[in-house]
Amino acid sequence: MDIVEYFLLALRALRANKLRSLLTMLGIIIGVASVILLVSIGTGLQNLVTKQFASLGSNNVYLMPGKVDLRQGPPTANTSKFEITDIDNLTRGSSVISKVAPAVRQVAPVIYKGKTISVEIIGTWEQYFPMTNFEAKTGDILRQTDVERTRKVVVLGAKPAEDLFGDADPVGSYVTIGDVRYQVKGVLAAKGSGGGLGSDIDNSVYIPLTTALRQFNLTKPMMILIQSTDQGSVEQAAQDAKRILLRRLKEDDFTVMQQTELLNTINTFLGAITVALGGIAGISLLVGGIGIMNIMLVSVTERTREIGLRKAVGGRPQDILLQFLIEAVILSLFGGGIGIALGMLGSLAINQFIQTYVTMWSVALASGFSALIGIVFGVAPAIRASRLDPIEALRYE
Repeated sequence: MDIVEYFLLALRALRANKLRSLLTMLGIIIGVASVILLVSIGTGLQNLVTKQFASLGSNNVYLMPGKVDLRQGPPTANTSKFEITDIDNLTRGSSVISKVAPAVRQVAPVIYKGKTISVEIIGTWEQYFPMTNFEAKTGDILRQTDVERTRKVVVLGAKPAEDLFGDADPVGSYVTIGDVRYQVKGVLAAKGSGGGLGSDIDNSVYIPLTTALRQFNLTKPMMILIQSTDQGSVEQAAQDAKRILLRRLKEDDFTVMQQTELLNTINTFLGAITVALGGIAGISLLVGGIGIMNIMLVSVTERTREIGLRKAVGGRPQDILLQFLIEAVILSLFGGGIGIALGMLGSLAINQFIQTYVTMWSVALASGFSALIGIVFGVAPAIRASRLDPIEALRYE
């Protein structure tokens, strides 16, 4: 017999028990679909974070208070020791630092005509917007005169503007932040990379730094953002910033973090989550493999007389072994194919709500693993069938 005959014989045997074959494949189908779906969610999250960082500028460096190690979680309540004078020192002290912007961040309610939303309030100044690639869709961004005169003006991110005003242009209207009334100066163009996961970069509002310090009873910037002249000088800008700040502060008083460092740390964390999700889903593939082995063992018992008859008319043990092994592999491959289709369709459906991305390696891994399961878990039943004594098999009732 050639391989085609073995294949056709295996198909006929599986078609004879359609329901049992389908139930046997169910574990593989669920396992493969779960691996592809969960990995696509994890990969989509990584892509989302990468896009968000890219949209905020690739040559930015963040100066944060205290000693920050993202691998050990967010910092505990650190008291900022930054001063406004540090801004001038950073600007004048390095030839590769082109822009500097301080910032304070607080979460507060924003109210307009009975509608209330809770968003992040960022107190900063003019340089912050070109550094983070934000542009005004309508109205204008914050200007230095707003900071110098401590004006009560606000620039809305795309999402707060939509939540409070819908399709109407809010420029010139008044909103209340906390218990202070602000006039809307502008609305930022949406970056559109929030994707429903994590922090949405379009979901913030911006007020002048001096106004924020006064309203939230603060005296120092909570963060300083610097930008190098080009991407090739980011490392030098970070070193210069550290050198300049160490003239006044201690090493434990601040942390210098490059955007690439932040991105790599976050992606390492998200990559571990993606692998963990895939591993959890892979457990169901093992369960599916055990299901195949159990059903094939039952099939060997049910077809004992058939095996005895085939051996009696000249069938070799390797012929019997190959037939049952091919049946197990077919179940795995068909189940894997259906699982791949369901996983991709599920990822497509979820992509309407959160960003997902199906990777070829996850498809190859899931399909390869399902085929391997068919071989590994099909070997024991196939060997058992091939070793049956033909006389005893023919006597089996």
